[in-house]
Amino acid sequence: MKEFLPVKEFSKLSGIETTTLRYWDEIGLFSPAKRDPDNNYRYYTPVQIIQVNFISVLSHLQVPLKTIAEIEQTRTPESIMDLIDRQEHQLDRQMRQLRECYSIIHTRRELIKRGLRADPSKLSVEEMPERWLIIGPENNFQPGEAFYVPFMRFCDQASALRMNLSYPIGGMHTSFDRFLADPGRPDHFYSIDPTGNVTRKAGKYLVGYTKGYYGVLEALAQRMTNYAKEHGLTLTGPAFATYLHEETCMRDPDAYLSQVSVAVE
Repeated sequence: MKEFLPVKEFSKLSGIETTTLRYWDEIGLFSPAKRDPDNNYRYYTPVQIIQVNFISVLSHLQVPLKTIAEIEQTRTPESIMDLIDRQEHQLDRQMRQLRECYSIIHTRRELIKRGLRADPSKLSVEEMPERWLIIGPENNFQPGEAFYVPFMRFCDQASALRMNLSYPIGGMHTSFDRFLADPGRPDHFYSIDPTGNVTRKAGKYLVGYTKGYYGVLEALAQRMTNYAKEHGLTLTGPAFATYLHEETCMRDPDAYLSQVSVAVE
């Protein structure tokens, strides 16, 4: 083994890219054993692989290079134990965030695909699975108040409700009669969050779709009423308006797509 190795040879020995070695040198984290005074070439000793291993292990654990540099000269078993404990807590938080991002992606993909398959001209009775929701407080629409006012109140309460607004949102009428009487004013808003504490029960639902801005559901409400009468259906339980295609995937509010579902007997 040579006493001194140029950067390319030390890179092969250590498994660390030459660009990374140069960067570590530039920031003062890990420097070569010597430099050639004529050409400034970097030279390392084989024993420096020990220090590289210390850095690469902590880097692999996503410990910031600044932190590694701060502890490098004074590290002890106790200080490293404290460091990896803190890093474990940080990674736990990141993993929870990643799991939630994955859940949001899964939920939104499902609704967008449903919207792409939907035919707004048709109504149908479908078997629907159980769906977990976080239900917001009862809406208090004032006379002449626009749809978005209580909706914004619901959004403002998201933190208190432990709710992530990146999940799809919907509006719930506590009965079909209330939906028919005022389709554009849901009794509650809800978040389609798998960690919710309320469920839309599995079962048969009358399902319809309509295009337009949030709350523009009057024509669909009447169509669903007529369909139920023609087919001898009894509409039971709440009416759920789920916004399948909204601002996350559509620029034109008039092209938004909503789905309304209500349990049937």
